[in-house]
Amino acid sequence: MTETAVIALGRDALLTVLLVAGPMIGIGLLVGLIISIFQATTQIQEQTLTFAPKILAILVSGVIFGPWMLRTMVDFSERLISRAHEFIR
Repeated sequence: MTETAVIALGRDALLTVLLVAGPMIGIGLLVGLIISIFQATTQIQEQTLTFAPKILAILVSGVIFGPWMLRTMVDFSERLISRAHEFIR
């Protein structure tokens, strides 16, 4: 396995991780920002108020984006296996 192949594999793996985790992290950040603005305007400083909506939003986004995330991971796995099969020969 050459250095170029290892770098390409690492780049592909990193891109896949960012694509798969991106929607849930983005929605979690957006909900956290909205809750923070709400807390700042109402001066409610309850710590549990931030966690429950974020967890719920991330779970809902996991349900919504789940099939796409699974397809992305399966595509990556297929590319990884095909590359490994080429290097075994």
